[in-house]
Amino acid sequence: MDTQTLDIINRLSTAQLPRHIAIIMDGNGRWARMRSLPRSAGHYEGVASVRKATELCSDIGVGYLTLYAFSTENWNRPQQEVDTLMTLIGMAIERETPDLIKNNVRLRLIGDIDRMPDDPRSRLLRCRQATAHCTGLTLSLCLSYSSRWEIVRAARLLATECAGVDTDLTQISETDIESRLTTTGIPDPDLLIRTGGEKRLSNFLLWQAAYAELYFCDTLWPDFGKEELAEAIADFQKRERRFGKTSEQVSHHPDKDISQSDSRH
Repeated sequence: MDTQTLDIINRLSTAQLPRHIAIIMDGNGRWARMRSLPRSAGHYEGVASVRKATELCSDIGVGYLTLYAFSTENWNRPQQEVDTLMTLIGMAIERETPDLIKNNVRLRLIGDIDRMPDDPRSRLLRCRQATAHCTGLTLSLCLSYSSRWEIVRAARLLATECAGVDTDLTQISETDIESRLTTTGIPDPDLLIRTGGEKRLSNFLLWQAAYAELYFCDTLWPDFGKEELAEAIADFQKRERRFGKTSEQVSHHPDKDISQSDSRH
């Protein structure tokens, strides 16, 4: 790790680290195009950035890292690119499994995983099982995932459970919805990062990110390393998180971590 990155990390407040960081990993294709390379080269290079983000979060004590790896809408991309991505995801996670175990990182899969081809799905499931005992960072890969798909799925589950049952529908709560989301058991993200210069959420964690701090940067994902992630965390620590309260209310409790006290998890 270079001196500049270490300097940024050393200046971070361990008491104000985001508990959960979510990242929209954007810019692989543009990174490759700028170098006159096939799009697949950008995806392969992006795997190194996944490793760096995972290592940094694990090292400094972030509890949860969620990565938007493949959206429901990505199935509409050219078949050759989809096939390349599926192969890459399966091979990469299998290759990284020993290091995940070594670093006490647990893999979680979020999304319509059954839609994935057999081979990469099997590799992912093997990694999930192999890391199930790990108690450090929880690394969640969102695959074949979109937030609207997830919310519709939760609504269908709830409707099915209520069908034919004498249920007071006015008593359905946010907790009832949350417990049927694919992210159940994971705290809402405190910091949501998008690389690549775009400034939109692209159907990612729309429910969960209601109070996330948003951080957009122009850096393309293959160039997003530990220094860039540390800078995003440093920016997060400068923000005042009010959760609907006033600044005065927050300032009356300077020792109280509002991100923890207001968490529903």
